[in-house]
Amino acid sequence: MSEVLVDGHGRRITDLRVSVTDLCNLRCRYCLTPGDIEWLPRGQILRFEEIETVVRALVRLGVRDVRLTGGEPLVRKDLPALARMIARIDGIEDLSLTTNGLLLERDAEALVAAGIRRFNVSLDALSPARFAEVTRRDAVGRVLRGLDALSRQPGVGEIKVNAVATRGVTEHEIPAFVRFARSNPFQVRFIEQMPLGAHRDWTAADVLTGGEIVAMIHAIHPVEEVPREAHATARVYRFADGLGEVGFVNPVSQPFCDDCNRIRLTADGALRTCLFSHDETDLRGPLRDGAAPDDLARIIRDAVWRKELKHRVGDEGFRQPERTMSRIGG
Repeated sequence: MSEVLVDGHGRRITDLRVSVTDLCNLRCRYCLTPGDIEWLPRGQILRFEEIETVVRALVRLGVRDVRLTGGEPLVRKDLPALARMIARIDGIEDLSLTTNGLLLERDAEALVAAGIRRFNVSLDALSPARFAEVTRRDAVGRVLRGLDALSRQPGVGEIKVNAVATRGVTEHEIPAFVRFARSNPFQVRFIEQMPLGAHRDWTAADVLTGGEIVAMIHAIHPVEEVPREAHATARVYRFADGLGEVGFVNPVSQPFCDDCNRIRLTADGALRTCLFSHDETDLRGPLRDGAAPDDLARIIRDAVWRKELKHRVGDEGFRQPERTMSRIGG
């Protein structure tokens, strides 16, 4: 029988993001540096069986939604096998994946067959030149082919296309994204850039806000806001004529901490209760030391109880966490 996992602010925790690797095959300017990167040693990465053990423990504590992330999760060998292991856990209601899409054409069929139904695919620009500018890879065609392959899979569910809003780039991409959202069965979402990059040079003044983008889109095709669902990260707008919709994830200008129900497991086995946590709880050590299920559950409950009230991005004295986004997981 499952329990209820709550934090010290009364929020019930039901959503788990699982990073399966810190490796990535892009070098996005807002995330990674272009040169050599020191990746986590292989022995520090959780094995599939260890990930399954943690997920089972969290499901017994009330987690219902699991999202696989990275780095780029599809560079992890045999990822569909892990998806099948997790999909079989009784109590999971939703299994989803976030990917940059470069390997999606190869893996779409296997991922859907393994039990993943919802997908978030990163696509920061539709223009090949601007995509290459942001990601340092000439690969927009590969992402689009992956999306096409995914959309044709029987049984696939909701597909969202995520663009990190980058001032100087995204403004020019808005017309193309509007056409894309109105002609494809995908929800296009714009995500405010957050202070999680390797360069550590983020400033609030550089943020292209969701409100600014809404105004740009509304000037092209009128949109109307849809009521926000509880715990949702995105504010959703549909085009007034009913053709397509767009979403806005605004952690900087419109934080959604009040009803946050998410925790994260890093690729090396740390439990993080907030994307911007400065403290984390080691689960890999107890796992490899043979911790009993009850002991693991106690460690998790204690960590979740200490979950931060809010991320404090933009507050005076805010400090970027030591881990970058690729080391945390999306």
